[in-house]
Amino acid sequence: MMNRVSQNLMRSWIGLGSRFLPFADAATPDLPLSRLLRLSLFQVSVGMSLVLLIGTLNRVMIVELGVPASLVGIMLSLPLIFAPFRAVIGFRSDTHRSELGWKRVPFIYKGTMLQFGGLSIMPFALLVLSGGGQAASAPAWIGQVGAALSFLLVGIGLHTTQTVGLALATDLAPVESQPKVVGLMYVMLLFGTITSALLFGILLADFSPARLVQVIQGAAVATIVLNAVALWKMEARGRSTATVRRQPTFQESWDSYVSGGQAMRRLLTVGLGTMAFSMEDVLLEPYGGQILHLTVGDTTKLTAALAIGGLCGFGLASRILSRGFDPFRMAGNGVLIGIPAFLAVIAAAPFSSAPLFAVGTFLIGFGAGLFGHGTLTATMNLAPQHQTGLALGAWGAVQASAAGAAIALGGILRDLVASAAPQNALGAAAGYMSVYTLEIVMLIATLLTMAHLVRPGAVGLSSDRSAGPSSMRPDGGNVRTPSQWKKP
Repeated sequence: MMNRVSQNLMRSWIGLGSRFLPFADAATPDLPLSRLLRLSLFQVSVGMSLVLLIGTLNRVMIVELGVPASLVGIMLSLPLIFAPFRAVIGFRSDTHRSELGWKRVPFIYKGTMLQFGGLSIMPFALLVLSGGGQAASAPAWIGQVGAALSFLLVGIGLHTTQTVGLALATDLAPVESQPKVVGLMYVMLLFGTITSALLFGILLADFSPARLVQVIQGAAVATIVLNAVALWKMEARGRSTATVRRQPTFQESWDSYVSGGQAMRRLLTVGLGTMAFSMEDVLLEPYGGQILHLTVGDTTKLTAALAIGGLCGFGLASRILSRGFDPFRMAGNGVLIGIPAFLAVIAAAPFSSAPLFAVGTFLIGFGAGLFGHGTLTATMNLAPQHQTGLALGAWGAVQASAAGAAIALGGILRDLVASAAPQNALGAAAGYMSVYTLEIVMLIATLLTMAHLVRPGAVGLSSDRSAGPSSMRPDGGNVRTPSQWKKP
């Protein structure tokens, strides 16, 4: 039954993918496009959950359900609590042994069930939290605890699914095609995000509590279906491992990972760069509306421009990195593009130029795409053998935590500066400009931190890592060659 569903889904999916989908050339004889696209469906489910958490429910809770904005902010921040544990999850998927012979699949299914559970109870918890209708007689703490639990479960589930799913994609892909596979995975995340946002907007146009329950629980069912199709016969089963050698503890594995010379510097670079590119996430649309007097439709198009810029950045980075370009140099190019991009956004206010603002927004997304792809590719390339999940988990933990902290810091800094500035148009713009200026400073700090990660005198990592100096990491360790890569 599942095999028939997968074949029907893939038949139409591949017809479009091979012609129009970016990174379709990431397919290899061992990892054909049909299998690659099917695996990428887990990113679609993650994008769907992200839209619900930070987009659709944000507006529904505040506007339609009348939940205080401060309480909404607390609820939306709960999934970030689990972000630092992505490294632990990745490590566990590296060392997991089961009688069924799987390493990654059990963790992705666990993450899927957590997402399903959180989405299943979420609409009822939100209705109780709002205190409307028949829920008015229920104690307030029930809605608060239920909503907090549902958001936390969804957050744990999506962090687990994404971390281990990317590790599984890395296991399946040969080294030379990994940059394009990474690009494809994140294209599918953007695809799931954009498609889900449009679909949820249509379904909730005529809002009612019953419709809210239907939409969110429909998303829960879709999560189960998408992830089940994605994982069907994806990871090869090994032999039973009832008697195995002692596995290292997380502390031992972590100590081994960070002793690589440049591991902590790489994580610091990821954190600084992510904060620099993320601090304006919730401020670009208000900036366009309040300072440049753009309409809601116009500011929404700016968000699309940011996403399209990120997609273009991923596309370009994937093509160049697949030819052996140094991923840290690629990330540095993204930072260099980000600096004039933020300057353009700042200059848009005194010049009252919406086109300049749009160009700057697009370039921010483009630079962030180059930076994100470069650092993630470097993380995969430099991961010690048998520690791919740990390395990707560490990258994801730092990236998610830095993004969450940056968004909160950006909002706080904007409010503090705006309250101290004169109560006029210039004072209102000063709050936003202070954030964008700080982001430029952080981009410069990212460049300085990254300087020691780029190998001097080399354009990039050779696509043939099996011989010569090009098979060495910047920290002196060996990068795994295709012949060393463990295929299922």
